Amino acid sequence: MSVLDWLVLVVTLFLVVIYGIYKGKATKDINGYYRSGRQLPWYMVMLSIVGTQASAVTFLSGPGQSYTDGMRFLQYYFGLPLAMVVLCITFVPMFHKLNIYTAYEFLEKRFDRKTRTFIAFLFLLSRALATGISVYAPAIILSSVLGWNIYVTNVIMGGIVILYSISGGARAVAYTQQLQLAIIFAGLFLAAFLLLNMLPEGMGFSEALTLGKQMGKMNVITTGITEEGFDWNDRFNIFSGVIGGFFLALSYFGTDQSQVGRYLTGSSIRESRIGLIMNGIVKIPMQYFILLIGVLVFVYYMFNASPLFFNQLAVDKLKATAYKEQVIKIEEDHTQLTGQKKQLLGQWENGDQQKIALALKSISDQEQGNRKKIKDMVKESGIAIEQSDTNYIFIRFVTDHMPKGLVGLLIAVIFLAAWGSISATLNSLSSSTLIDFHKIHINKNLTASEEFSLSRWYTLFWGVFCIIFAQFATNLGSLIEAVNILGSWFYGVMLGVFLVAFYLKRIGGNAVFIAAIAGEALVLMMYGFTNIGWLWLNAIGALAVPLFSLVLQPFFKKTEIIRI
Repeated sequence: MSVLDWLVLVVTLFLVVIYGIYKGKATKDINGYYRSGRQLPWYMVMLSIVGTQASAVTFLSGPGQSYTDGMRFLQYYFGLPLAMVVLCITFVPMFHKLNIYTAYEFLEKRFDRKTRTFIAFLFLLSRALATGISVYAPAIILSSVLGWNIYVTNVIMGGIVILYSISGGARAVAYTQQLQLAIIFAGLFLAAFLLLNMLPEGMGFSEALTLGKQMGKMNVITTGITEEGFDWNDRFNIFSGVIGGFFLALSYFGTDQSQVGRYLTGSSIRESRIGLIMNGIVKIPMQYFILLIGVLVFVYYMFNASPLFFNQLAVDKLKATAYKEQVIKIEEDHTQLTGQKKQLLGQWENGDQQKIALALKSISDQEQGNRKKIKDMVKESGIAIEQSDTNYIFIRFVTDHMPKGLVGLLIAVIFLAAWGSISATLNSLSSSTLIDFHKIHINKNLTASEEFSLSRWYTLFWGVFCIIFAQFATNLGSLIEAVNILGSWFYGVMLGVFLVAFYLKRIGGNAVFIAAIAGEALVLMMYGFTNIGWLWLNAIGALAVPLFSLVLQPFFKKTEIIRI
């Protein structure tokens, strides 16, 4: 990077950290540290919700996802708006009424302590591991672009965000996310504008979308239906998106403390509801825009030389192995393909564009074949490096083709997105550890000052834990998928317990506790021994727990069911 890029990067990140520390300095107790005193208006609730969900994985891996697989990942979010409506009707008023700090307090009031503890444990496990990936995601940028050691980079990345997360809690998180999102979208819109200007003469936005459609990248709606019937192994289609996505969103926003904690900061039920509804409205267009950038990058490389493999470090390391000659041969073939693209580019404006597009698609398919060969070699060689280059596509384009200054800003965008998500999650991990474990199983008679001190120590603990896990987060493929697959192992079961709590009033704690364990075992077996699309795991878990509970309840003595 240039001196200007470094200056933009350092100044941007420094200002955000200082701003977060400044806004959080008034926090003196756990009500302020975990719920920002329940004083935030709806727009800050919305921005905090969006900022928590849209991690660096979204902005780093999203464009790469659409570059390789098209826009169909967008269907993953189609169940989100409906989930927001259900949450506003059921979850939000109950959580506000009980004046709770974590969603799992409700489960003890409705069932018993062991159910609360088990679901809180599932949250801590799933969210801590996912946050480790969120630490790793931006770290691979610096390690790749700057040649830094990935392990040292993980420590630096996590260490900085821990600083202001400890200092101000939920208030610092909310205010920094507001500033972070403003910078993030300013940078992305500027990048998209410049990207369009870099396309060939005569190719505007609509022409780029048409070409992307011809290349199979504008596949926003897919059915998953083949000649042999519905493909349950298909990861993203309209059915898995609406049904599986609904259950995933309902679980994530209704039972994951990292999101529940965001709308518990609302000053009233109304403010929390509006924040959630607005999140449901803006999320799909936002994700569409992020994925669309990947399609535009793909169109750009249709006419210009593309990297053989977007993670250049992998190619360099392969050349130091027995695969050197094979890599050189593939590079020569890739150079020839680039020459063919340049010839077609000269014919684009005045030639048969449909015919040229077909020729470009053929060349693109050959380039993708070369990428796969390199990927297979990386896997076979056993070299210690990421096997997939999906997560490197957007940042490689930025560093290779964006003007000085903007490179620094866009790298800052990735960092800010990571920090926004990580800081909120550390706050929620801390709150659940203190409220659901320490005050229940260790010492319930804490003074206000002891609670506040412990809240910071637990934030530090989870920050260190996530950094440690990040050191082992290599070779996970598309990070945006990895995070959601990990969540799908647990979210359906967590949601199932809450569905029983709200809608099956005759079910007691013993039945739902065993049902939750059985449901979790079922989900993990389905993932481990079948090829079913991971979005369906959320629906399976959410439906299995109520069903198992109904079957099990007759085997237990009738006890007083707590009705809240």
